[in-house]
Amino acid sequence: MTSSARQQVLLGFHAVRARLRNEAASIQSVLIDRDRQDARLKALSAELQAAGCSVSLESGRQLDRLAKGQRHQGVLAFADHREPSLRYEDLLDGHGFMVFLDGVTDPHNLGAVLRTAEASGARAVVAPKDHSAPLNEVAMRVSAGAGETLPYMQVTNLVRAIEQAQDNGYWALAFADEAGSSFYQQSLADQPHLLIFGSEDKGIRRLVREQADALVSLPMMGSVSSLNVSVACGVACYELLRQTQARQAKV
Repeated sequence: MTSSARQQVLLGFHAVRARLRNEAASIQSVLIDRDRQDARLKALSAELQAAGCSVSLESGRQLDRLAKGQRHQGVLAFADHREPSLRYEDLLDGHGFMVFLDGVTDPHNLGAVLRTAEASGARAVVAPKDHSAPLNEVAMRVSAGAGETLPYMQVTNLVRAIEQAQDNGYWALAFADEAGSSFYQQSLADQPHLLIFGSEDKGIRRLVREQADALVSLPMMGSVSSLNVSVACGVACYELLRQTQARQAKV
């Protein structure tokens, strides 16, 4: 059994529980490792059965095969594929911030970005339809449930999407290692923002850089020259959140 365009595989506790709590009816079946009947798995199994989900016990080898070698923590679910309930244009209301990814193709990085972005209050993660990581079972597992609640928008033209947001009052900051302006010098609480990150090997494409309102960097004080994209995203998202909360505390 494999996933299809209309079916999703969910791996691990967080991904399965997040779908259970958000849209239990979309879960088609759940497989649990019969050799890992610990308290955590038993509790999840009870929640699933109480919600009317089909739960069966399988061998760990069978779960490994279905998970295609990815970590599954003893639980795997097949569920209906969920389409985004919002359009990109619905998010352009001049509030909050969004994370943009340009050329990030690793599902592990996407999942980690989704987790950090959701935890820090981002409205969405936006990426181009081409040359971007899919929201597959790996990204969903790594996102620890954030992929169920935070919109992941894949747009046809990333530059045009940035321009649309700018037309609605968003300030676009693109992260580039060679940028002379530090991200920490930015005033982030005055208006809604786009935080734009590129791939670790190629960075942000030229047209995207040119569309941004400013290029910024994170200070690197040691011998390494750059951060993993998900780590950089986490640093930036929480600095934006810190400044926003500090301003709200003064009002």
